[in-house]
Amino acid sequence: MGAAPGELARLARRDKLERVGHGIYRFPELPATERDEYMLAVLWANTPDAVLSHDTALAVHELCDINPDRIHVTVPKGHRVSKRGGDAYVLHHAHLAEADLSWWQGIRTVTEKTAIQQGVDTGVPVHLLRAAIDTARERGRITIAEATGLTTQIETKYV
Repeated sequence: MGAAPGELARLARRDKLERVGHGIYRFPELPATERDEYMLAVLWANTPDAVLSHDTALAVHELCDINPDRIHVTVPKGHRVSKRGGDAYVLHHAHLAEADLSWWQGIRTVTEKTAIQQGVDTGVPVHLLRAAIDTARERGRITIAEATGLTTQIETKYV
């Protein structure tokens, strides 16, 4: 469903819509939730293929006690985000397979395994990665073989 940009601006002036970002509006009747900042991040990227990733995915999946200061979003390689207002985001470019993707609270995100792999690749502290692997394994979100492979990567990279 789409709407003409002029119509959205008119509705916002009449207080029927609330402008929350460049080209992003919400109905004021709908209550804000703790997920709004994450939804805004993937909408800001201006592609349906945008996903929460890296440190943010580790946090929203509650795999470890990581507390990122910005929201990590991955978009397809070659996608250019031209909107202002991205200071709160870390933008990554990658081609992700469907097997790397899942959902969190109605927002597209990477899987637990992919989030951990991204953490290994970007230098998340070892104790957080080990906690994430243990948590994902306990929940059945990664296999024993995947946990072993990720642990081996950590040991190879950091030893």
